[in-house]
Amino acid sequence: MNQIIYKKNIFHNILHIDLILFLPILCILLFSIFITWSASGQSVEIIQQKIIQIIIGFIIMILLAQIPPKKYEMYALHTYNICLILLILVNITGHISKGAQRWLDLGLLKFQPSEIVKFSILLITAYYLNKGQYPPSIKRVCIVLLLTTIPAVFILLQPDLGTTILTMSTGLFVLFLSGISWKLIIIILSMIISLIPIFWFFFMYPYQKIRISILWNPEIDPLGSGYHIIQSKIAIGSGGLIGKGWLHGTQSQLEFLPERHTDFIFSVIGEEFGFLGISMLFILYLIIILRGFFIAINVQHMFGRLVTGGSILIFFMTIFMNIGMVTGILPVVGMPLPLVSYGGSSLLVLMAEFGCIMSMHSHRKMISKVL
Repeated sequence: MNQIIYKKNIFHNILHIDLILFLPILCILLFSIFITWSASGQSVEIIQQKIIQIIIGFIIMILLAQIPPKKYEMYALHTYNICLILLILVNITGHISKGAQRWLDLGLLKFQPSEIVKFSILLITAYYLNKGQYPPSIKRVCIVLLLTTIPAVFILLQPDLGTTILTMSTGLFVLFLSGISWKLIIIILSMIISLIPIFWFFFMYPYQKIRISILWNPEIDPLGSGYHIIQSKIAIGSGGLIGKGWLHGTQSQLEFLPERHTDFIFSVIGEEFGFLGISMLFILYLIIILRGFFIAINVQHMFGRLVTGGSILIFFMTIFMNIGMVTGILPVVGMPLPLVSYGGSSLLVLMAEFGCIMSMHSHRKMISKVL
């Protein structure tokens, strides 16, 4: 018993690592190496990159876990301003791939600034709201919406509809957690719904409209816009209870399934590991989400509670959007499966958020504003 307590103290008090959060993250990342090996067609280069990304991700997580919450508050505005500059650079000189201009080419790697924007919005909105009273006034709510909308418009122009939705959701989640009234929530949601026609006619590209139009009936364009969804459904459905086995998925190994090591990697899991494999992944996700909410509830300062709660809600929403996308209940918007899909920017930012959450938990007595 004493040994258990001692080990907990080493991880918690010295390394500032929360083991209950750390272990399921580690399990999912180890599993992601195996499934990426299969989904990438056993590409040595992709696996090497994936392992490097995971190692860097853990280093970032551990480093950020050491930073006291007060420092996150101090640098929230600087982080937000840097992200805005990066977004402007992307829209001017960014790397273009498949019609989208989302990346900055740094030589050794291509970085997607829109991924870190979500984290910066969490910090800046929590920082700003924490400077006033709770629940926030209508003026503060409007300023938070403005802080969220400006980067979201830049991301929409790249175009990246999925990240735009997540970016807007980040600010809304923080507002929701800050205790605003249901009446105000309904008003904000009504305003957003009323803006949908404007986005549809003036901001959305024709291919995005087609993807939404064929959502419920992809068979009307089986070799075009409906191809991804049809192949994904076949892959998941053919997996059955226990799947076809690792490296034995026909849809993935014979390359019928597009983007199989990135956005559609969940379909590979369903095909090769079946319902049982998917259930195990869901259990690990659930442990992370529940632990995140437990930490958010027990953080003794509002800034930490908003950042932690907002991070976990965005984590959940990303999972929901990816799985909804590959199973055909949501439009294809280019959304990675957290911790599993191949993609350096999304993984590193996600690990940074986990490091921040661990910091909020392990430094919870070093407070800036007590509840």
